[in-house]
Amino acid sequence: MKGDSADIIVMDLEWTSWEGARKRHWSGPGEEMEIVQIGAVKLADRDGLPEIDAFEVMVRPRINPRLDPYFISLTEITQARLDREGIDLKPALNAFTAFVGDAADFYGFGDELWYFENNCQLYGLANPLAGRSCGDVRTGVLRGFDSVPRGVNSSDLPKLLGFQVPGTAHQGLSDSRCVAEALRRLRRLGKF
Repeated sequence: MKGDSADIIVMDLEWTSWEGARKRHWSGPGEEMEIVQIGAVKLADRDGLPEIDAFEVMVRPRINPRLDPYFISLTEITQARLDREGIDLKPALNAFTAFVGDAADFYGFGDELWYFENNCQLYGLANPLAGRSCGDVRTGVLRGFDSVPRGVNSSDLPKLLGFQVPGTAHQGLSDSRCVAEALRRLRRLGKF
């Protein structure tokens, strides 16, 4: 999307995980990809893609409410923080939908909206963002920069593209800001 003046949502989710779950595609006993954190930035679709708002919410998983030590080590999201700040998925989605407003374009390092649909089906909830789509910037980033190898995570972008880390790796808001900065760089190259 180039300069159509609509706001752009760049989002990143963190979901429950265990050692080896990614290789198993979360097929181990009890392994459900339950959302634990929603992070997003709203960018104005104009020169520089300035950040105009930010969103972050902790979500309490229903099936696996206790975070695995692997997840805690990876994200630095503690059980105490989740217990203190976490809310159920339904009000979290409602808050995120309000944050999104009329923004037409969603982007993530993968189809982040798929996880909303998956979790809504898992919990028997209506998805307030059903029918919306999320552009996967991973392919755009990989094509746009020779320095980005396949298989990277959004939190790897600061090191690969040479910019300041905007927070803690593997946390939704920080990783959203990493993707937003990659989009800014692609915009300057005329590739976004």
